[in-house]
Amino acid sequence: MTRTRCDRTPAWGALCRHAEGGAHAFDARAALADDPGRFAAFSQQAPRVFADLSKNRIDAATEVLLLQLARECGVEQHRDAMFAGTHINSTEDRAVMHWLLRAPADAPVPAALAPALAEVHATLAAMLAYAEAVRADAAITDVVNIGIGGSDLGPQMATLALDEFAVPGKRMHFVSNVDGHELAAVLRRVQPHGTLFLIASKTFTTAETMANASSARDWFMQQGGTDVARHFAALTTNVHAARAFGISTTFGFWDWVGGRYSLWSAIGLPIAIAIGAPAFGELLAGAHAMDEHFRSAPLAANLPVRLGLLDVWYRDFLGFTSRCVAPYHHGLRRLPAYLQQLEMESNGKRVDLAGQRLPFATSPVVWGEPGTNGQHAFFQMLHQGTDVVPVEFIAARHAAHGLPGHQPKLLANALAQAQALLQGRADAGGHRDFPGNRPSTFLLLERLDPASLGALVALYEHRVFVSGAVWGINSFDQWGVELGKVLAQDIEPRLATGDVTGLDASTASLLLRLC
Repeated sequence: MTRTRCDRTPAWGALCRHAEGGAHAFDARAALADDPGRFAAFSQQAPRVFADLSKNRIDAATEVLLLQLARECGVEQHRDAMFAGTHINSTEDRAVMHWLLRAPADAPVPAALAPALAEVHATLAAMLAYAEAVRADAAITDVVNIGIGGSDLGPQMATLALDEFAVPGKRMHFVSNVDGHELAAVLRRVQPHGTLFLIASKTFTTAETMANASSARDWFMQQGGTDVARHFAALTTNVHAARAFGISTTFGFWDWVGGRYSLWSAIGLPIAIAIGAPAFGELLAGAHAMDEHFRSAPLAANLPVRLGLLDVWYRDFLGFTSRCVAPYHHGLRRLPAYLQQLEMESNGKRVDLAGQRLPFATSPVVWGEPGTNGQHAFFQMLHQGTDVVPVEFIAARHAAHGLPGHQPKLLANALAQAQALLQGRADAGGHRDFPGNRPSTFLLLERLDPASLGALVALYEHRVFVSGAVWGINSFDQWGVELGKVLAQDIEPRLATGDVTGLDASTASLLLRLC
C-alpha cells in the first residue's frame, strides 16, 4: 500500500498557511464566548468516553483542513489495512492485530483471520480458566508479575485501575526494574508457599526479566520452596526455555501483538487473576466497542481521529512539544506512565517508512501525575510558565469509595483547573497574572470500570495510530530500544575487569570509578 507522507500533501501546505495566517493567535475564550454552538461542535460521545475538545486552540476551518490531511495521507486505508490483517508493520514484516484480541468469538473477520481468532479464544479460555483456579486457591495469597515494558506497564496500570473489582485475599505485585531493590522489597512481603510468580517475556530472554526471574526462583528454593511448577507460570512463546527453567504452565501470544499493545493477551493474566473472567471479558468488550467506533465512524465524528489530528496540529503547526495527562482518579495513577510507552515508543521516530529523515516533528513528550497532587507540583508551570503545554483531564462522574464529600471536591478541582487554564486572570502587579488560553481536553467516564477502562485504552491506541499514519512512520516497531541493551552487554563484564579498551573517555572514566 502506497501512503503519501503528510508534508507532501496539498493539505499540509494549506495548514501551514492557515497557521501562519493567524491560527497561532486563536483564542479559545473568545471562541466559546462568541459561538454558542462551540461546545456541541467540539465535544463528542464515543463508546464509554465523553470528550470535550472545546477549550482547544482549534476551530471548524482548522478541523476541516486536518480531516483533509488525514484523507490525503490515507489514514482510512491504513486503518482498514490494519483491520484486514495486512502487514502494516513493514520494518518487521508483521501484521498489527491487537484489536483481534478483544474481538468476540463470532466477530465477522476476514476469512483469512478466522483461524487466528479461533486461536485467540482458545488461549483466552485457557488463561481465564487458570486465572479462576488461582482466584479459588486460598493457599495463594500473593501474585508477583515479573516483566518489563509492555509486560509490566499495561497489566500494572489496569490492575491498579480496577482494584475495586479485585478478589479479596490476593495481593498483586509488579517487578520490572533490574535494580534488585525492587524485587527485594517485594520478596520481603511474601512467603514462598503462598506466592505465584508470573514470568512475562515473549521470548523468555528479556535480560531484565530473566535476571529477576532467576533471583526469584533462587529465593524460592532458599526459603524452602520445592514445587517450582506450581508456584511459577510463564507468559511466553518460548515453551522450551520455560520448561528448562522449571515452568510447566505457559500461555503464549503471537508476533502480531506488540508489547505495548499486549495487556489484552496472555500478558493480561495478572489482570484476570485480580478481577476475574467476567470482568476481564468486560474489559475486552469495552475495547472492542472503541475498535468498532474507530473502524466505522466517519472521520469527522471519529474520536480517535479527531484527537490524533489535534496532536498533529499542536506538534507541527503550533509547536507544542509536550502534553500533560492529569487523571483525576486515584485508580489511574499509572496511566501517564503507560501512555508514555504507548505514544513515545510508537511515534518517537525520526525517519519515514522509506527510512528517509523527517523534516518535521513527531511524538510529543507525554507526562503527568494524578490530580490533585499535580496541582501542588507542576501546575504552576502549566498556568504561568513560558511554555504552552496542552493538558488532558480524565475524570469519572461516579466514585466507588463511598466516602461522602470527596467526589464533588475532586470533580470541582478538575473542572476549576481546566477553567483556570482557559480563562486566566489579569493582575496589575504581574506576579499574579495568568495568561489563560492554555488548551485542554476533558475526557469523562461515567465510572471507572472494566468496560470504560478498555474503551479508554483503545481510544489512546487508535489515537496514536492516527498521528503516526499522518506522519508516515511505522508506529509498531521500536528499534530505538535495542542499542542501549547491546552496549550494556559489552559494559557489564568490563565492570569486573576494568577493561576500558575502545570506550569513549567519559564512559571509560565512569566505569573505572564504578569498578
